Amino acid sequence: MSVAAAGPPGDEELLVEGAPGPPRVVAMPQGTRLHVVDATPGDLTLRYRAAHRYGTGVAEVELAAVTEAERIEYLRPSRYCPSDRLGGYATRIIGTQTDNAEKVRAIVTHVAQHLSYVGGSSAPTDDAVDTLLLTQGVCRDYAHLCVALCRAVDVPARFVSVYAPGLSPMDFHAVFEAAIGDRWHVFDATHLAPRQSLLRIATGRDAADTAFLTTPNNTDLLSTSITVTAEPTLPTDNPEDLVVLS
Repeated sequence: MSVAAAGPPGDEELLVEGAPGPPRVVAMPQGTRLHVVDATPGDLTLRYRAAHRYGTGVAEVELAAVTEAERIEYLRPSRYCPSDRLGGYATRIIGTQTDNAEKVRAIVTHVAQHLSYVGGSSAPTDDAVDTLLLTQGVCRDYAHLCVALCRAVDVPARFVSVYAPGLSPMDFHAVFEAAIGDRWHVFDATHLAPRQSLLRIATGRDAADTAFLTTPNNTDLLSTSITVTAEPTLPTDNPEDLVVLS
């Protein structure tokens, strides 16, 4: 069993009850860290706590720099983002726009207007094309569709799982990043939480790379409880702003 960890190592604690030993940390691409637990049969309880300072510090900007390898990788179709099937549709959305920021804003606006947020409306195997045809979904589906449409018009884009202060009801959340200039900027077509206080958990091509929890097939998830807060208050998010994710 593996649990994705939030942000860089720092003020965090993972308590495990029901495992024969402590978890080990495995570094994954794009800064993702996994806490791997070798569990024995029976009940397993995980309690994770972390504190993180959000803002626009130099370290965050450096983290967001786009590499040449990333530009190549995040233009390719992936399991849940079959961008090679959406070229014509995406081209109609962006119209005559040539600037990457304007392309992404047009896509985010279109997806926000085209989809209805309906909990439980999609299946774990649904990809961006399924979501487009269904016209409804949850945060994961919004992010997959935006990523696929961005890639279809030559904007590198990647899927990000996050903690989202301000989300109601509170849960894990999914957004996406697009390469604009030489930086990664975060967008969210659901507009359910301010982007400035989002905390990165995992980054990858799509949900296949960014699961919050990965378990063996014979494991039952009995319950989860998530609490995320921002102090002293939530920031104000202007949809037109370019925001770098922590």
